[in-house]
Amino acid sequence: MRVVYVCSLAAGGPLTHMLELAPRVANAGCDVAVVCATEEIEEEFRRRGLTATVVPFRHKLDLRSATGAWRPLAGADIVHTHDRRTGLLARPQARLHGAASVHTMHGVPDEIFGLVGRNDARLPPGVSAARAAWLLHGLLRIEGALARLGTTVVPSAALRRFLAEHGFSESRLHVIPNGIELRRTEPTPRHEPVRVATVGILEYRKGVDVLIDACARVASSLRLDVFGDGSLRTELEGRAHRLGVAAVFHGEVANVSERLRDVDIFVLATRGDNLPIAVLEAMAVALPIVATRTGGLPELVHEEKTGLLVEPDDAGALADAIGRISGDEDLRLRLGRAGAARVQDRFEAGAVARRMVELYRQVRAEA
Repeated sequence: MRVVYVCSLAAGGPLTHMLELAPRVANAGCDVAVVCATEEIEEEFRRRGLTATVVPFRHKLDLRSATGAWRPLAGADIVHTHDRRTGLLARPQARLHGAASVHTMHGVPDEIFGLVGRNDARLPPGVSAARAAWLLHGLLRIEGALARLGTTVVPSAALRRFLAEHGFSESRLHVIPNGIELRRTEPTPRHEPVRVATVGILEYRKGVDVLIDACARVASSLRLDVFGDGSLRTELEGRAHRLGVAAVFHGEVANVSERLRDVDIFVLATRGDNLPIAVLEAMAVALPIVATRTGGLPELVHEEKTGLLVEPDDAGALADAIGRISGDEDLRLRLGRAGAARVQDRFEAGAVARRMVELYRQVRAEA
């Protein structure tokens, strides 16, 4: 069975997921090729033993560039797309080639992400009711219709429920979580001061402003490491300075999982998410998690077992959770070990790849 993966992103969770998934699908016996965004990504896939081709899908209507994918898709049994642009531009080509189409929907637009998994979420500042209505009842309905061209994979049950409520065929939605390689089962001894880290794009949805406010309230000394970049970086750096938070903004880094080995607690203060790769990467190095109760995070972080969950936008509760773990070494170690065990049991990359291959066989048989 020949599987061609297509992703137009140069960074982020979907690309990280594909880097973990594609080589393991090849190890499971499939003939795997990749269509990707840049020469650097192409080289990374080649280092992992896969054939890769660069096709820069620049925007959702970039039909001219999309024709560059026609030849790499030839002969595919499965075309698996991983972002909105390739979902729009590569799925129809897959059908013309006679291939079965699989699309992983990693999330929804940022303006409505906070609505996934919650009934009480508010729209972000500046997002009008009209804009939200278009996204919920226009864009999602269009994407739901397009999804009928094939099969849609979602990483969380929360996102599956949300999409089924907004025009997607429930029978075509399959929950297969993101996978990760377990890298460590034992937390390191605690640093002094305690090192707290977060990973994500520096935009409103990720709630780094709330995390900085929370760190300023923690009584014990700590250092905050922020991995990622975005339009709010300068504003967030200024906020940390004004509040006296010892924060280091690292920007985009090549291998976040290696950086997380030197951290004590991982925090994701997101206002809306699905099943974040960053949390999986932290659990895979045995870090305790503090995260918000939104999207698929409660499916990933088990309260009081692998981490602590708080409400979005609650800096006080976030500070209490960080302070509790940083002040209780037994709790920190217990949560970290349990998180690593959960990765091994539920999110191990090889097992996730085998589940995906079974889905490919199913949809190919039904095509």
